[in-house]
Amino acid sequence: MIETFKLPLFDEDRQIRIYVPENYHSSSINYPVLYMHDGQNVFLEEDAIGGVSLEIHRYLEDNHINLIVVAIDLNITGEERINEYCPWTNGEYSKKLLGYQSTSGGKGAHYVDFIVDQLKPMIDKKYRTLPNETYMAGISLGALISTYAMCCYPQIFKRIAAISAAYYRNQEEIERLLRSSDLSKVERFYLDCGTRESGANDVISTAFL
Repeated sequence: MIETFKLPLFDEDRQIRIYVPENYHSSSINYPVLYMHDGQNVFLEEDAIGGVSLEIHRYLEDNHINLIVVAIDLNITGEERINEYCPWTNGEYSKKLLGYQSTSGGKGAHYVDFIVDQLKPMIDKKYRTLPNETYMAGISLGALISTYAMCCYPQIFKRIAAISAAYYRNQEEIERLLRSSDLSKVERFYLDCGTRESGANDVISTAFL
């Protein structure tokens, strides 16, 4: 079952999509929670930008995985996705890859704090969750902001999936943050990258750390 509601984020009402397992209303158990970005693309194809979604609820149901999923819609205006999913303005490595200096980015810290300070407490209060079993996953820039969230709040986001990560936008800063962070409380970190993303071939590199 997928529910929706709105919360204020960056001076606008942002839609939040919630998936609860099929057995949620017929049981009394508590569930881990997975937070995801690009919310329009997480569940239903009719809502997806570009018409293709992850349909993650079908995967969870087919595999009998009991997990609450909280998907936060992206702001489709201009470069707001870059602004919100990049903790810092784009750096020199980004300039080399893009061929120009971008001034986008810098709202990522506010975005993550919104999840930690406003959204998570509300979800934990409204739903039967396991507050100490909180995960995060994202694709591309969603992987960047998920990695950032892990570094800033490793005691909260204990499992991270960084899919096809676009670290290049904040390459220098995210490397420095990773080196300086105490990640001893992180239980699992999944990272993958398709080398076809750079136009070479279709090999997929994966790592569990």
